[in-house]
Amino acid sequence: MNTLGRTLLTTTALGAATIAYAAGIERRHWTLRTATLPVLAPGSKPLTVLHLSDLHMMPDQRSKQRWVAALDELEPDLVVNTGDNLAHKQAVPAVLRALGPLLDRPGVFVFGSNDYYAPRPKNPARYLLPSSKTKRIHGIHLPWRDLRAGMVERGWLDLTHVRRTFTVAGQTIFAAGLDDPHLKRDRYEDIAGAVDPEANLRLGVTHSPEPRVLDPFAADGYDLVMAGHTHGGQLRVPGYGAIVTNCELDRSRARGASRWGTHTWLHVSAGLGTSPYAPVRFACPPEASLLTLVPRTVTAAQSRANERWGTRFGAGADVG
Repeated sequence: MNTLGRTLLTTTALGAATIAYAAGIERRHWTLRTATLPVLAPGSKPLTVLHLSDLHMMPDQRSKQRWVAALDELEPDLVVNTGDNLAHKQAVPAVLRALGPLLDRPGVFVFGSNDYYAPRPKNPARYLLPSSKTKRIHGIHLPWRDLRAGMVERGWLDLTHVRRTFTVAGQTIFAAGLDDPHLKRDRYEDIAGAVDPEANLRLGVTHSPEPRVLDPFAADGYDLVMAGHTHGGQLRVPGYGAIVTNCELDRSRARGASRWGTHTWLHVSAGLGTSPYAPVRFACPPEASLLTLVPRTVTAAQSRANERWGTRFGAGADVG
């Protein structure tokens, strides 16, 4: 075999091995990310927040359901779910089973596109285009109302286009949320206005972290905005990072914590799932995030230094 033949054979073998790893191993490697963010009012006691996003649950994904349910052992003060829970019209029981014990804790949520519509096969190349250049392709309608009812009946707050004040661990949280900006269902004017200056935390929640909604959150004085949608890029190049974010957010913010303006912090979850039509992840394992919120007296440099990957937090491999 000549040199060209050997090179082609090696390249093909490496490509096949990479795809096998991305589809068969990494996308099931459930991972916990931890970070410390200085977003609370001075004098506040620390709060722990579990950030869940983009489960894209299929009914048969039992190990994912077990892993998410086991996160209750972290005993978070608050759970924030930023949408895209469903990937199948029969997945509502699976999502509620996964959230199970966490629904007994204080929680808030908004929905994303894959709570309203099932995923459909798409040309992967479309994700390399700017978000504004792609046409939305919707699948069948999903039973999001059933999912909402299951969450609300257990006490979680739907933040879609509302402003809510509630108490967690003896501290006041002022929170507001948006319907999915990716589908252009957001109506920031419904929640616009100054935040409660007496609250320990002013929290904004959205599925897609579009800059056009992050800017008004920051202008209104929110301390922290939480989002999902990006999957962290889903396929990342070591040393380069995310190739795309599937929205107008820049690649450097595809996952984790960053500053948005002079006051507001942004936290983007890389999420726990994938579309069943693109079941691969590379250099971007599926994740949940446990955030420790502390008073703003902690410096930004200290906070960034404290962001890290946690352990896998459990074991088991999915069949789906």
